[in-house]
Amino acid sequence: MEKQRLQKVLAAMGLGSRRKIENRIVEGEVRVNGRVATLGDQAGPGDIIEMGDKRIQVPDVRPVRRVLIYHKPEGQITANHDPEGRPTVAEHLPPIREGRWITVGRLDFNTSGLLLVTNDGELANRLMHPSYGIERTYAVRVFGGLSDEQQKQLLDGVELEDGPASFKRLVDAGGQGQNHWYHVTLHEGRNREVRRMIEAVNGAVSRLIRISYAGVALPPRLRPGKVQELEPEIEGALAELVGLKPESRHKTLGRHEARRAHKPFKAGRTLRDGNRATKPRQGGKSSGPVAHSLKRETTVKPASSRRKSGPAPKGRRGTRR
Repeated sequence: MEKQRLQKVLAAMGLGSRRKIENRIVEGEVRVNGRVATLGDQAGPGDIIEMGDKRIQVPDVRPVRRVLIYHKPEGQITANHDPEGRPTVAEHLPPIREGRWITVGRLDFNTSGLLLVTNDGELANRLMHPSYGIERTYAVRVFGGLSDEQQKQLLDGVELEDGPASFKRLVDAGGQGQNHWYHVTLHEGRNREVRRMIEAVNGAVSRLIRISYAGVALPPRLRPGKVQELEPEIEGALAELVGLKPESRHKTLGRHEARRAHKPFKAGRTLRDGNRATKPRQGGKSSGPVAHSLKRETTVKPASSRRKSGPAPKGRRGTRR
């Protein structure tokens, strides 16, 4: 890992966006090898960086980028620690040897669904930055439903305390009785934005689930509280969506980590337990991810895995070939 601008190094470690780090450098809050840093300074392997109460040594090699999908249940907060002692998302993520886990955006305590998690701070910052126009899609259940006029208002735009907001798409998803479901898509992630928008037209949200982020859909078989690692080709498409190069070092991951990319990860499971898992299917063909687009929502599906048809190979069971 060669020397890079200080703000880029710290952003990649997940310590904030480049702009926020630049502001802290200007305010004299960052030191490199004991010296107060200035804008334009660089840092490389072995350098000691101090920022606030954090003291970090720049690693020799950039950690291998990894991206997880976490199915967040209701009743957890998107944080590493909670002063009130409530359950946190961090408690249910697998251990990581390189870097630390960074959540891409947040989900409210009472909101469930897809939460992307990565160890690449630059990727996380770009996926959250408004300038990239990343789409988020939610399934929202509204008590009593929404009239045609209310739906039109939400598409045209409503005024919130922190500025105007509108849904890019609003699709009727059906329902029974007084509860009615809608799929809504927007380009930003302001605090409680979906709930506040529907409340602005006198609607009442009874449940909210995020089902897609940046074209990555919540896997239907991934249960709440479980984690699944993105397959390399989908992770690469996600990086390219925000102008980053795909990870090229997946082969450096252990066999256990590579196997996890194809099946849900059970929180708290040890490496030894994971070695007992069944082998993944062989002979699968990858058709590649569906291309992302900032103008239109896309769904990236994992590569399909199928057994080759035809007669079973001859030979006695257990015979080496």
